[in-house]
Amino acid sequence: MSQDWSIYRRSVLFVLITAVQELYHGSDVVVQFTANKGLFCELNHLPVRLDEGVTAAIEEKMRQIVAEDRPLVKKSLPKEEAVRLFKEGRQIEKANLIQALDRPMVSIYSCGDYHDYLYGRLLSSTGGLGHFELDYEPPGILLRMPTQYTFETMTVPKRVPQPKFSHTLAEAKRWAQILHCQYVTDLNRANRQGHIGEVIRVSEALQEKNIVQVADHIASHRGDLRLILIAGPSSSGKTSFAQRLRVQLLVNGLEPVSISLDDYFVNREDTPKNEAGEYDYECLEALDTELFNEQMVALLRGENVTLPHYNFLTGMSEREGGRHLIVGPNQPIIVEGIHGLNEKLSELVPRENKYKIYISALTQLNIDAHNRIPTTSARLLRRLVRDYQFRGAHALKTLHQWQAVRDGEEKYIFPFQEEADFMFNSALIYELGILKRYAEPLLETVSPEVPEYEMARRLLDFCQYFDDIEAEDEVPNNSLLREFIGKSVFFK
Repeated sequence: MSQDWSIYRRSVLFVLITAVQELYHGSDVVVQFTANKGLFCELNHLPVRLDEGVTAAIEEKMRQIVAEDRPLVKKSLPKEEAVRLFKEGRQIEKANLIQALDRPMVSIYSCGDYHDYLYGRLLSSTGGLGHFELDYEPPGILLRMPTQYTFETMTVPKRVPQPKFSHTLAEAKRWAQILHCQYVTDLNRANRQGHIGEVIRVSEALQEKNIVQVADHIASHRGDLRLILIAGPSSSGKTSFAQRLRVQLLVNGLEPVSISLDDYFVNREDTPKNEAGEYDYECLEALDTELFNEQMVALLRGENVTLPHYNFLTGMSEREGGRHLIVGPNQPIIVEGIHGLNEKLSELVPRENKYKIYISALTQLNIDAHNRIPTTSARLLRRLVRDYQFRGAHALKTLHQWQAVRDGEEKYIFPFQEEADFMFNSALIYELGILKRYAEPLLETVSPEVPEYEMARRLLDFCQYFDDIEAEDEVPNNSLLREFIGKSVFFK
């Protein structure tokens, strides 16, 4: 289902690119990121000023292409011929990308007179691609299509403004410009020319600057911001971020304490079950929110509290003999967990006493102007590497669990993104060149006999775009990437 969904969305995007080319020859669509329940794109070299009227004209052209039920023709060309084709069309980054591929032939799609190289398969014709909406979203356009969760009914999601998330994504693109690495070919060039050390150092410095700004803000409001709640999807680097934030708070003269939400699990027998009849440890009801609220309020009053301890072996919450804690006005409480942004978790703590931080790995790179790197692919590679190195889980297990993990994120994390006071981007522009060296051998072990094989092959195909970055010693020991590849100062 997820593959059918991605093929559909990729095909609609191809119709958009074709429509812009046919209306405004020489202009181009630059795919940026997913936000506001759609795919945000910018239009380069447009001969007219982009506005609602121009957006409507592009949408009308797209629907005309759909109504014509044009064939989407796939051709296999020798690599050198494809490179020449795109150089003649002045798509230099696409030509360079194909030139670097380790394969003699490449697949090119065409719609009418327009042709393109796209990462992944398309449908055979445009006739069934009418389920989309196009909005004017300054300074670009927003293409809305059925999501993975509405694909069966072909429902196009309503536009939902996400100003904080959009700002963070736009900042990610600015970072790419600072590093002169907007496309994979730029990163590979820096690696081949011996500049990757500087790319690593500047990437890390940009993240550290953001962490410092967060810590400074909390410190300047130390009388009010007492409970720091950190949430984010799987493999976003929440734990490393929390540790680095703690260090910067210490620099500001604060003495933060950390509390684990895992210790607030209810007894296993009281845990809700999902549709499959399995315990759902990711739902909010799996936590004793009443006890959590009671203890957070007591701590902020300066009272002595005995924290619970959850015994994962027995599945029981142990209330006796736990950690005793009392905090002073100079000791913010750091709590990390997937429900941190959900106001129900800490509803008895006044909102002005809380600071909510959302962490996610929002990839700054594109493969090229028309092919973005899905954030989920980058996070899955992180998780594959981490689970094998530190949790003894082989690739097959991680791939098998991934859809359930994604479903939990859609339910319990993403709906609360805009509740955050600050959004932190944990993606490092160079990381995929290092992660691939760990991930590829793991993915190669997945047998063709299992359903996860197709996902493993897609990830392997994705990894081939990146050159190996061998300068791993340049990655500092407090880097968020170290949480996944090892040798982190925060994990023993």
